[in-house]
Parts: sequence; structure tokens; C-alpha cells
Amino acid sequence: MYSDYEIVVILSKEQNMRRAAEKLFLTQPALSQRLQNIEKEWGTQLFIRSQKGLLPTPSGEIVLELSQDVIQKRELALEKVQLLSSKVHGTLKIACASIVGQNWLPTVLKKYVNSYPEAKISLHTGWSSEIVRSLVDGEAQIGIVRGQTEWKGKKIHLFRDTLYLVDQEMTSLEQVKRSNKPFIQFKSDSSYYQEIQQWWQKNFSMTPKQQIVVDQIETCKQMALNGLGYAILPSITLSDYDQINKIPLIHEDPAFELTRDTWLIGYDAAFELPQVASFVKMATEETEQGTL
Repeated sequence: MYSDYEIVVILSKEQNMRRAAEKLFLTQPALSQRLQNIEKEWGTQLFIRSQKGLLPTPSGEIVLELSQDVIQKRELALEKVQLLSSKVHGTLKIACASIVGQNWLPTVLKKYVNSYPEAKISLHTGWSSEIVRSLVDGEAQIGIVRGQTEWKGKKIHLFRDTLYLVDQEMTSLEQVKRSNKPFIQFKSDSSYYQEIQQWWQKNFSMTPKQQIVVDQIETCKQMALNGLGYAILPSITLSDYDQINKIPLIHEDPAFELTRDTWLIGYDAAFELPQVASFVKMATEETEQGTL
């Protein structure tokens, strides 16, 4: 059962009774009753309904700040207790690059959950810059990022992707030079886009005749699979079942190659937590076994 402090925090975050009830695994009437009891205990109204949803009153803001502080201190205490125990439990808080969260992480987490059923998992996915921010803000214990992310704490290399030029018809880079098909690219907040541009300039003396830019890598892949153009995609997104030609962008001169690294990062203290140490061990073993 969730504590009163957790209910106040979730109501503030969701700003909606229905969504908060779903997250708390309660019915809306049950949640309304819990909120009434909490407000009765404090002797004041903590939330008001507005066009933007539930908003904390001035009194509610004070109780919310206390609730966040209590939850954070409880989690820190649990982590310290875990350091004294060999049993893996508590919450594993991961912030992970979306592409890794969709294609590689689920396999590792499935093994992790089966091995440590008492451990809980909190997962946030997003761009690599958001992952770093989650670590700095204390919202995650470890992060999984792509590319050359600046990080002064502990940094473990997980795997390296080969990048492929994929197309329904073309089978060589020479054919790209003569193609009138669109070059499909996806947006990224990292150096990914710049790295592709630099690779293109080193290998071709011309620019693509047509370009299409989409907001998601999966959209980019699906457009290429449906023959709308060609794209450059990392191996992590491709499988043997994809009916498309894959031209590896490798070269005898490393300066002309295009690869993508994935890193596990975090502060040193986080790696001492049993739930984190167990995950790191499992993740590195997974990459060593070549399951990517």
C-alpha cells in the first residue's frame, strides 16, 4: 500500500485523479477517500481543481515538499541498509537512451527480474542529454547513453554498433552516388546527426539529391523498409527478419568508418548498491556473450 506521502507526490505529478488512481492501483473513489483523510489529518485543503488539473494549494505545497523529502530520505536509508545485506532488493533506477531501451535493455531486465524478484525497477527513457540530467538531479542511479557523452564519473563501455546504409534495392555505396531516392534521417539531440554528415562528406563528393527528416528512429526504419528511401541505421535497430539490404559502413581506415558506442554511466557511490552492482554485472555479461 502506498503511503500518504507517496499519494501526495503522485497527485501533484499526475495532476489528474484518474491517472493518479491508475498509477496507485486504486479506484477513483478510493483515492478520493484517501485524499480526504489526508486533508483531514492536516486540517486543510491540499489540492484544488483547475483547468490545468489538480494543483496544490499553498498548504499543499508545504506538505508536498515534506512528502518529497520523506520519500527521498527513506530511499537513502533503504540503500544504506542494503549495503549491509547480501540480498538484492530495493529499487533499481535506470535512465536509458530510448533506442537502447527499445532494443537491448528488455532482454537484460527480463533476466534481472527473474534473478532478483524482490528488486523493483524504475525506468526512464529519453535522449542522452536527458539521461545525464536525471543522474545529476538524483532521479536515476545509473544511465545508459549513446555516443561520446561527457561524463566525469564512472563510465563502462557496453557495446559498439556497426552502422549500415539500408535500402530495399541498393547493395553497394557506389549505387548511392547515382541514386535519386531520398536519404531518410532522424532527429537526435546528440552528435549522431553531425557524425553522419561528416562520414558522408568523407565518402561522397556530392550531397543527397533529396532528404527526409523524421522525429523518431523507428519511423526512419519503417520508411526505409517500405521502400520510401534509404537510411543509415545502427545494428541495434536491425534484425535478421528485416527484409532490406544492409551495407556495413566499415573501412580499412577507421577515420572512414561509422560506428556508435553505448556506455553505462553513474556516480561511484551508486555502483556500490547491491541492486546496481547486480545489474551492471548482468549487463556486461550480456554484451560479452554477444547477444546484441
